[in-house]
Amino acid sequence: MGILWRVLLLRQCHFNSCLPRPRMAAVRGCFLGSVCGIGVMITVLCSASYHVFGWYLVVLTFFHYSEYLTTAIGNPSTLSLDSYLLNHSWAYGIAAASSWTEFFLERWLLSDLKQVWYVSIIGIIICLWGEIMRKAAMLTAKTNFNHIVQTKRQENHELVTWGAYKFFRHPSYVGWFWWSIGTQFILVNPFCAIAYTLASWSFFNERIHFEEMTLISFFGEKYLDYQKRVGTGLPFIKGYHYIHNPLQ
Repeated sequence: MGILWRVLLLRQCHFNSCLPRPRMAAVRGCFLGSVCGIGVMITVLCSASYHVFGWYLVVLTFFHYSEYLTTAIGNPSTLSLDSYLLNHSWAYGIAAASSWTEFFLERWLLSDLKQVWYVSIIGIIICLWGEIMRKAAMLTAKTNFNHIVQTKRQENHELVTWGAYKFFRHPSYVGWFWWSIGTQFILVNPFCAIAYTLASWSFFNERIHFEEMTLISFFGEKYLDYQKRVGTGLPFIKGYHYIHNPLQ
């Protein structure tokens, strides 16, 4: 599995001459491939109660590698080592560590809980749907997609309302929201499943509010009309509500 990921990375380097610091990018790619391989080994060689953790590692590493690869394909000018999202934020790291702690603690105390296969299968389906939605959004938006919310409109920045954006105003966030929750279903982590739902909802609610303020400043009435036609795609998140002041 690690060899396969190295081949994919070499192909990416061949087609993308603007790859930042190829050696460091290769190190991260090989690291993800190795962890993915460990996940496969855990699934094949370890006892049944560990299998779902192996599935989780495969899903996790695929997400991070595909973030980098999709950025390289859709918007190579913004490609950087941060595109892997491995250093997304301290909160993301704490959330991951908390999920691992819950898994191993519950596996020690209630090993049968980690063998409720249908819950893990549901989690894989949720993660797969989230991955497809997020990557579809990134490839649809192409150069209009950026991992960092832009506060200044670029010359080539246009409002994307087709493809995945025809169904949701923020399909990449919809994908990531459900993917994060799905990972906890894979691990059969009841407490983190609830915590991830609340934390992800809070994060995206705040982020969408800020992002839509900038989008309205960029596109004005065009974005306001888009808001009326299409929802955010996330439960109970309506986005930024612009109030027109006739005195301004």
